[in-house]
Amino acid sequence: MAVTITGNAEPKEAQAYVEYLEEKYNRKLETLDVTIDGDYADLSYTFSNAPFERIRRITGYLVGTMDQWNDAKSAEEADRVKHSLDGEMEKLS
Repeated sequence: MAVTITGNAEPKEAQAYVEYLEEKYNRKLETLDVTIDGDYADLSYTFSNAPFERIRRITGYLVGTMDQWNDAKSAEEADRVKHSLDGEMEKLS
């Protein structure tokens, strides 16, 4: 993580900002820029990318992956009609 301090601040203060932001947002910081101007501290920060799992609604269920489905449910998913907007956009042009 990169921490940049501008102004009159100690590294201990920057570490306190890191701990505060990571606890508040429950995410890891990637960068933190601390600019001290008198009594005010301006914080500019970015977080590391958070991994996420895509959730879809398939055959009435909210699922992330289908790897644990039985054969019947997998066949039901394969037989369903999949809709797309690609053809609709061409008709509107």
